[in-house]
Amino acid sequence: MATVKDKLINPIAEGAEVPNNKITVVGVGQVGMASAISILAKGLCDELALVDVMEDKLKGEMMDLQHGSVFLHTHKIVADKDYAVTANSKIVVVTAGVRQQEGESRLNLVQRNVNVFKFIIPQIVKYSPDCIILVVSNPVDILTYVTWKLSGLPKHRVIGSGCNLDTEIYLPVLSKCDCGCMIRA
Repeated sequence: MATVKDKLINPIAEGAEVPNNKITVVGVGQVGMASAISILAKGLCDELALVDVMEDKLKGEMMDLQHGSVFLHTHKIVADKDYAVTANSKIVVVTAGVRQQEGESRLNLVQRNVNVFKFIIPQIVKYSPDCIILVVSNPVDILTYVTWKLSGLPKHRVIGSGCNLDTEIYLPVLSKCDCGCMIRA
């Protein structure tokens, strides 16, 4: 039976909801924004969070996506330098990292990006301890391993985007022999 209070007071707005399918993109460079646009175009989330250290670029990219969100299923797009904006993310796509300098080997790039990841990964896990992390930063195989170690997450929740390009390049020249192993065609 409804009380007098329930009869007199009707809520005019619903309480804040925790998103069901929140995705975060860390890094709003070209790869990060391509990832964000793909996520939005496919309607994969009900909230998209962006994080980057470059606040002006971050704000501009967020505003661009918000203006276009009228045509998309994702209506909540947030961005901040503070990782608290990533809270409760189901998936976190890490595209952040320093660029490879001209003449620099990919292995020399590792230490600089490991230092960046030492800050990023603990922040992600702090605010989204149940997330899946997809690493896109280079060199991806090594940084995926570093992410796994820094995060403390089970190995099936840290995924690297690596080897896709290698597979695309080398798969057409490989074929299976009678025993099932791959050989050059």
